[in-house]
Amino acid sequence: MRCMSSGLETPSERPIFVIGCPRSGTTLLRLMLHSHPRIALPIETRFVLPAYTARAQFGDLADSRNRRALADWLTSRPATRFRDLGLDARAVTEEIVAGPPTLGSALAVVFRAYARQHGKVRWGDKRPSYIRHAGALLRMFPDAQFVHLVRDGRDCVASLKEMPWYDQDLNHAVSVWREAIDTGRRLAARLGPDTFYELQYERLVADPADELPRLCEFLGEDYHPAMTAPQALAQRIVPPQKTWHGLTRDAVTCARVGSWAQRLEAWEISLAEAAFGERLAEYGYEPSGLPKPPAARLARFARTAAHRRMAQSKAELRERWQRRHEPCPVDCRLAPVEHPAETPQEKLPN
Repeated sequence: MRCMSSGLETPSERPIFVIGCPRSGTTLLRLMLHSHPRIALPIETRFVLPAYTARAQFGDLADSRNRRALADWLTSRPATRFRDLGLDARAVTEEIVAGPPTLGSALAVVFRAYARQHGKVRWGDKRPSYIRHAGALLRMFPDAQFVHLVRDGRDCVASLKEMPWYDQDLNHAVSVWREAIDTGRRLAARLGPDTFYELQYERLVADPADELPRLCEFLGEDYHPAMTAPQALAQRIVPPQKTWHGLTRDAVTCARVGSWAQRLEAWEISLAEAAFGERLAEYGYEPSGLPKPPAARLARFARTAAHRRMAQSKAELRERWQRRHEPCPVDCRLAPVEHPAETPQEKLPN
């Protein structure tokens, strides 16, 4: 909920997490949000969930020495990608040490420093995999808001297959989209419209000026037209080696909508549609009309899906065990920042 003071509404500082199936357009949405004069979303980091998983090893954060060890873990390890944020590691470390003794507070210090560096007062983060870890994120950031981007599952599968970093087969790719949709439904029911917002990629790229004002209303922010043209920002900050994000450097386009029809083979489309069931139609995606796949292919998919469910169940058991052995609370306890009368312009192109 937003804070109220002297009858005037205080601008929101609620963290924003962009979630969805991989290759659903979350990078584009991140750039749109980062184009807002009050909101900063960095490149994908690699420290939020690893820090949460490793929280017990840092000990009781009421001890400033443990907070310093956590800060060193966050700022000095290449795996966290902290260096990509362009922040002063020493200054961030001292801010963490001086801050509240919780993991969520330490992580928020990093994101707040990133926002401050860009002259902004609100931060967010984007990783598609966060959709499987909303519970952990809410434990650390109880007032967080989630933006779930949905794209035609066949386009997501086609794109995943082409990624140099994706090493799973079609059955896994199909499962990833189905799981994201089902998880999104559960989160929507659990969190409610003040915390969870869903939009579709196809509508976003077809008319950003129509979709983004509604997103801003959910976030409690004024809409800014710069959000509809993030390509200039992308040209500065999207690394050229990430060729799979190449389209973000051009004007927002519908060019890839429905491209699954040319990028997937008939049997792949048939299997995906059978596995997705009514989920496609419920989002308005038209079926191909292809016949159902052979029983043997469906059986192979069912085995993959069952294996994934078992792995997720084991992960949930580990999480429950870890909660019983936490040395200290994890929720963010940073005090609100003072809001300037005018927000300065963004300083650095990260």
